[in-house]
Amino acid sequence: MNKQAELDSLLQDVAKSGENLTVSDRRAFLRKGATFLGAATAAALSAPSVRAAMPPTEPAYGKSLGSPVLANPYGMPSKYEAHVQRRTVEWLTPDRISSISFTPLADLKGIITPSGVMFERYHSGLPEINPQEHHLMIHGLVERPIILSMDDLMRFPSVSMTRFVECPANGGMEWRGAQMDRLQFTHGMLGCAEWTGVLLSTLLQEVGVKPEGKWILAEGADGSHMSRSIPLEKALDDTLVVYAQNGEALRPEQGYPVRLVNPGWEGNTCIKWLRRLEVGDAPWYHREETSKYTDLMPDGRSREFTFVQECNSVVTNPCPENPITRPGKIWVEGLAWSGRGKIKHVDVSFDGGVTWRQARFTSEVFPRALTRFGIDWEWNGQAALVQSRAVDETGYVQPTYAQLRAARGENSIYHKNAIHTWQVNKDGSVRNVQIS
Repeated sequence: MNKQAELDSLLQDVAKSGENLTVSDRRAFLRKGATFLGAATAAALSAPSVRAAMPPTEPAYGKSLGSPVLANPYGMPSKYEAHVQRRTVEWLTPDRISSISFTPLADLKGIITPSGVMFERYHSGLPEINPQEHHLMIHGLVERPIILSMDDLMRFPSVSMTRFVECPANGGMEWRGAQMDRLQFTHGMLGCAEWTGVLLSTLLQEVGVKPEGKWILAEGADGSHMSRSIPLEKALDDTLVVYAQNGEALRPEQGYPVRLVNPGWEGNTCIKWLRRLEVGDAPWYHREETSKYTDLMPDGRSREFTFVQECNSVVTNPCPENPITRPGKIWVEGLAWSGRGKIKHVDVSFDGGVTWRQARFTSEVFPRALTRFGIDWEWNGQAALVQSRAVDETGYVQPTYAQLRAARGENSIYHKNAIHTWQVNKDGSVRNVQIS
């Protein structure tokens, strides 16, 4: 069987799988469907307003004065970028108090996620905290318990690092089949920022951990008092007590005035609105590490403390939000990341994994950070199946769905890092499918 025949066979399988969906499945999959794919088309280019701004014509804004300095004391995006915003899936949670929003990955460039569009996750709503009243307590199995004000915290040496934060439920709705119609909803519980704060190891050195201290309980100040047990080894490695993101103070939705960041680990461990760190001799087995954030296995047992976010990748252009407008050469790009370290290389396929080409990196490559990749592709106007497959510096290869389900079953929620497939249709539109 030649390559084209294999691709045609895969496309037929995708179509058949779609036909087998129940009415309820289709309703669930398509609910809250795409509403903003209004990318510019050839017809739009004929609009009078567009023609009036095309060279050599001088548009009106080139013949008049603009707004003065400090028209916006805190800079805002252009009004023409108003579509770039966080969104949620209304039916995902019963209400928005304990819910999540998604990063608009398809609209972003580079590897840094702007603070204003980085995904949100709350367990009891967004608290409003006065930094002058907030304190961080470090106690338990330590020699010198302390209570730090924000001013106290700022007196310690600061460190900045670029790292991703990802909810372990990212893509969790896709375990049993392709459901979501946008990249924002398949992978949008993800962001990467420059985080600034104090290494937790510095603070632990200040208080003196007793020999029997092996774990740390991190607790937030929100209404849920969100908490997770963190092994001391991680705390002494690269865990950061953060008060700034992308060069400014944390946004409230990102944990203002102080949060935890555990690079490469489940976002759930990166406790926001941090109020307490307790050193103990064993994990606490609180709600978020027993009832939640455990991995149900095929034999009925559950894995706990599966902290590391495994190697993953996704193509961001083309995707449902970024359809192809016309045949010819296009720039295919995407993002790769691994909680194990640096991304080593990324391969891209246009025929559903029959053949692969190595992409090139178009950003700096940091450990436990987003890495951007790209590759040229000559699209001939025919249907295609676009995939990316990342490999990290440990040799870990991003798995297929078949490999992941063989190990984890179909009843999981967390740590879905399977190779993702976009089906490009003959009209250039893109849909989410699963083929392996």
